[in-house]
Amino acid sequence: MTLDETSSAAQAVLQLPSLRHVIESHEIFTKKSLGQHFLLDLNLTRRIARAAGDLKNATTIEIGPGPGGLTRALLIEGAGRVIAIEKDRRCIQALQPLVAASHGRLTLLEADALEADIASLGEGRPITIVANLPYNVGTPLLFNWLEKLDGIQQMTLMFQKEVAERIVAAPHSKDYGRLAVMSQWLCRTRKEFDIPAQAFFPPPKVTSTVISLFPKGGVDRSFYPQMEFLCQKLFGQRRKMLRVSLKQVTDAPEALLSKCGISGELRPENLSVDQFVAMARLCA
Repeated sequence: MTLDETSSAAQAVLQLPSLRHVIESHEIFTKKSLGQHFLLDLNLTRRIARAAGDLKNATTIEIGPGPGGLTRALLIEGAGRVIAIEKDRRCIQALQPLVAASHGRLTLLEADALEADIASLGEGRPITIVANLPYNVGTPLLFNWLEKLDGIQQMTLMFQKEVAERIVAAPHSKDYGRLAVMSQWLCRTRKEFDIPAQAFFPPPKVTSTVISLFPKGGVDRSFYPQMEFLCQKLFGQRRKMLRVSLKQVTDAPEALLSKCGISGELRPENLSVDQFVAMARLCA
């Protein structure tokens, strides 16, 4: 798309009826079962889109577009190709005018994001995932993507603040756990900004936080199952010393610790990501 065509498409999106009108006319009342909280402030959704970087040559995947607040922002900010995955049929119908205004840049995929094969959607372009994730499936979705990072160049995602803080947490902190270790093993993580509850419709009971994850190149993921199992077991007993909690993982915890040069008196929150990696390799 040329600059003029992109500008024209952005104007077409800006001229659509308001999001509140879309919600009311299509009776898209939020469903608790789907973890829906709609972000309607275009200034905030455009800020999220800009945090995802230059999307002109990427395939941008959005999860749960709802009435299309973030979807509009992605198109206005120049995303070259957007695939919005939505399981709520009411929203699929409500988004049809946005598809028409997108000049061919927006595709709707009616599917459950937990079952979608993200890697197959790139069609030769790098993939960027940008999403206001439903609260009830945000963490499972992230683990799905961490396990299958091929083709993904960036993820800019909104979580409940407490979940986001666990993703970017450093060792020796109360928030450091399985989410931090798995995320930081495979990606560089960066907190972008917080969004207050009042910005959503309806307002949730918590603050939300946008973070970005940048997959690292050259990481050996062949022992991913062992790494996930190790983190799950150790952080499941985070107050116990490693020489005790490692008995769930190996019959020879002292030997494993010795090979890795790690003291058995430490607890999981005291270990670096690299130390988890060293142990998981030996368990593979």
